[in-house]
Amino acid sequence: MREVERRDQVQANDRFGKARRSGRGITTRFLAAGANVVVCGRSEPEHLPEASGRCAVFVQADIRDVEQIERVVSETIKRFGRLDVLVNNAGGSPMADAATASPRFSEAIIRLNLIAPLNFAQRANAVMQAQDEGGVIINIASVSGLRPSPGTAAYGAAKAGLLNLTQTLAVEWAPKVRVNAISAGMIRTEQAHLHYGDEEGIAAVAKTVPLGRLGEPEDVGDVCLFLASSLARYISGASILLHGGGEKPAFLGAAKPSKGD
Repeated sequence: MREVERRDQVQANDRFGKARRSGRGITTRFLAAGANVVVCGRSEPEHLPEASGRCAVFVQADIRDVEQIERVVSETIKRFGRLDVLVNNAGGSPMADAATASPRFSEAIIRLNLIAPLNFAQRANAVMQAQDEGGVIINIASVSGLRPSPGTAAYGAAKAGLLNLTQTLAVEWAPKVRVNAISAGMIRTEQAHLHYGDEEGIAAVAKTVPLGRLGEPEDVGDVCLFLASSLARYISGASILLHGGGEKPAFLGAAKPSKGD
């Protein structure tokens, strides 16, 4: 993993869903590998991520604003002289019925989960294309973009768009920049209770995962670190499923197959 140790990373976060705790898991993995890490969001966390005696740098920014994205990238270049890895980790959505969600709500969710990552990727690509060694862009997507997403329709649609965007940018920006996505399943974050209930509910949901547990933020960080490293040098345009084997089909619990003779 020596290739990761000199990589400078920017991670884009925002307020909904998995961003904060999974973002911390990503950040600590890169810090431990020796990277300089810049994180951004609308509000500074009480404690910035630390690992191996290193601490992340925070830049306040609303990534839905293109000018603020520019400020984050400029600050990164000013501090470290280069940008090697961008992790688009902003996203998430409150629950909302598609029949009654307002147009303003749906547009805001799509802007955060699709348009903002595109805008950030464009700015990062401009920097990476000018670097001898190019760079890596990692989009944190979701299994909600691969299957029905009841209760979060706009979110699922945006994540589906992010997967297509990943493939398209991988073609357009090659060979200098590799672009990949991680389609995350159920990750245990500080907001897991909003979707799954109390600890008993979370435990019950975890039992539906073939590997028997929810994903942890560090699981996301490990895959990001791999994709940023030279071990993934021929991987671009890919979406890695990080879901513990997926979800057991509902019909398996309802079916009553007849016993053979």
